[in-house]
Amino acid sequence: MKLKQTLSVIALAAAAVAAPAAVAVTSANADTLICEQFGSATAGKYIVMNNRWGTEAEQCINVTSNGFQIKTQQGTAPTNGAPVSYPAIYAGCHYGNCSPGTNLPKQLSQIGSVQSSITYGYVGGTYDAAYDIWMDPTAKTTGVNQMELMIWFNRQGSIQPIGSPVGNATIAGQTWEVWQGSNGQNDVVSYVAPSALGGLSFNVLDFVKDVDARTRVDSSWYLTSLQAGFEPWNGGAGLAVNSFSADVN
Repeated sequence: MKLKQTLSVIALAAAAVAAPAAVAVTSANADTLICEQFGSATAGKYIVMNNRWGTEAEQCINVTSNGFQIKTQQGTAPTNGAPVSYPAIYAGCHYGNCSPGTNLPKQLSQIGSVQSSITYGYVGGTYDAAYDIWMDPTAKTTGVNQMELMIWFNRQGSIQPIGSPVGNATIAGQTWEVWQGSNGQNDVVSYVAPSALGGLSFNVLDFVKDVDARTRVDSSWYLTSLQAGFEPWNGGAGLAVNSFSADVN
């Protein structure tokens, strides 16, 4: 599905419109180039996906040992609509593709902590750098989950998250502007950094607990995947996830 959204829903979750389960995952060495629309490759215990769901224009990503870099991105989209893609690295299950050895989906009540670390490399363009946390009432490995938690580490250009601002939260030593809404398929809560963050080490459950307090999510729900990447509208060649780790304990 390819949608254009109004300004209140321009950050449509890429994973909600992402690669079909039939897409094969290949094993990657460092410097593996992926140009296929929904091409993906393993990178250690994670999967890197091109996920060019919103445009026919070329996008190629270079897979590294625990991240990736966008080498070419020729798609464009109006900033009052959806982005053109969501290239990302992830742990867990996404449209039937599960990362090697993952213990996700996992019920939130059975998780003690989810330690994660991310570092980004930025260039010019119109995009957000988003860390996506997907949850569902069932142990779902395919299709669209009912809750998307987004952490916006950076945004460039006249773009905004889905919904509207509902307040602020202090999590992981940072103050975030909180947005809440729906893209028509799933609920979305977004935590937006006031200025660009190059990276962060944090417990994912600190964000999940805040969503629990704001929404219908509770400890009976399942964590299905953890994803880190970019949603470009224009430009983006050179953007990179320099490092990514996520450990569900």
